[in-house]
Amino acid sequence: MKNLKAMLVAVAAVFVLVAPAWASPKTVTLNVSGMTCAACPITVKKALEKVSGVSKIDVQYEKKQVVVTFDDTKTNVDALVKATTNAGYPSQAESNAK
Repeated sequence: MKNLKAMLVAVAAVFVLVAPAWASPKTVTLNVSGMTCAACPITVKKALEKVSGVSKIDVQYEKKQVVVTFDDTKTNVDALVKATTNAGYPSQAESNAK
């Protein structure tokens, strides 16, 4: 019985450690129409860098868009939109996260 209990604990520990490996990065494009000057992308990028789980940010000033890659176990599109909005640059997801 003790061996079975120990084995179950070991299996549970493996699942806890391996679960983050199952997360796949998601990418979303945010439309940020309020970016009107060359300094705006810097502010938007800094706001998104503060969101836990964000791994890549590509600000495209000319298109008024930001392409964000993130870990969906740590954050979501709503949190990204909230971060840009709180920085003074409301955004909308162009499409669902891929």
